[in-house]
Amino acid sequence: MTTRPRLSQGEFVALIAMLFATIALSIDAMLPAQPEIARTLSPEAPNMAQLVITAFVFGMGLGTLFAGPLSDRFGRKPVIIAGSALYCVAAVACWAAPSMEMLLAARVVQGIGAAGPRTVSIAIVRDLYKGREMARIMSFAMMVFTIVPAIAPLMGQAVIAVSGWKTIFLVYVLFSLAIMAWIGRRQPETLTEPRPLSLGPLWAATRSMLAQRVVLVSIAVQSLTLAALFATLTSMQGIFEQRFDRADSFTLWFALIAIVSASGSMLNAQLVMKRGMRWVITRTYAAVLCLTLLHLGLTALNLMPETLAFPAHILWSMALFAMMGLTMGNLNALAMEPLGHVAGLAASVISSLATVASVLLAIPLGQAFDGTAVPLMTGVSVFIAGALVLMQLAGPGRQALQA
Repeated sequence: MTTRPRLSQGEFVALIAMLFATIALSIDAMLPAQPEIARTLSPEAPNMAQLVITAFVFGMGLGTLFAGPLSDRFGRKPVIIAGSALYCVAAVACWAAPSMEMLLAARVVQGIGAAGPRTVSIAIVRDLYKGREMARIMSFAMMVFTIVPAIAPLMGQAVIAVSGWKTIFLVYVLFSLAIMAWIGRRQPETLTEPRPLSLGPLWAATRSMLAQRVVLVSIAVQSLTLAALFATLTSMQGIFEQRFDRADSFTLWFALIAIVSASGSMLNAQLVMKRGMRWVITRTYAAVLCLTLLHLGLTALNLMPETLAFPAHILWSMALFAMMGLTMGNLNALAMEPLGHVAGLAASVISSLATVASVLLAIPLGQAFDGTAVPLMTGVSVFIAGALVLMQLAGPGRQALQA
């Protein structure tokens, strides 16, 4: 049998970025639809529309637990394609859902399907790269991936204007089918040694993995970081509409925030090779925490001039989103570095635990939305402070985090 050559780095980065983009599109294109969903399916409880975002993320966290082990047994490509197929079926169910309960249930299943592309793509990167080089590849992929959050709300708004918010789910189907065709035709299988799919060895490998301090720290820090992101995403549209009366321009401002925030991934790709992953992570958290506390203090004490309130919120949002590009790829690379022999399982357990935990933290914060940004910034400051403390108090495993 002739082995297909490895993709060029440029095409590989683009493919991984588009696999990541399945998640961004599934979340961000729904943001401008939240008011319509609330009016249509939950007019008595408008904050319930936020759950369309977190239900998907919760399902993704659950599915992630299984996607990695399945990819270690059956291969990376089959699991990605099977997950994408489930994602498409659930998207059609969302399109046909007659009630909020049915929509949320279908979104959970859609998230389970999306876990295949999201989780296994990280395992593919680990199959081919490691250490700082892996972090660099992840940064480049995140850089390309940032384009999708910039255009997804605009796309969602355009679809709503033409044919209603439910049609967004049909766009998801078309996007996923295109990615399935790309990976099926171009990406060689990267799993060289399949592992048996039996509970005993899987549990033993999981216990061994979770016994490593660097892995536990990474999971906890990722949980807090993602919680800040998801809580912000679910509250953003409401803040623009109710606090700043800018609902009509929300998608344009969101695109600007996403594009500028891409600088986080670009900066990380340069810094991580020179200064190391832990150096970048801790200084990023410290800077964003200081900015958040300053913004929160001025806002809560009514010291923020009204003319500066909106620009300050945009600046804060840019910093928060840029934080993702400067931390998440590094945190994944830190955790995956000693786990190459169980890359699929490791990617699953790490992503699943971090995602589910982040949703459980983000939902109460999102539901606390009161028309202002104060509850959100308060919660985000707590999450970032916790992440910074965990990185500083890593304990005996600290040398691993110095990478």
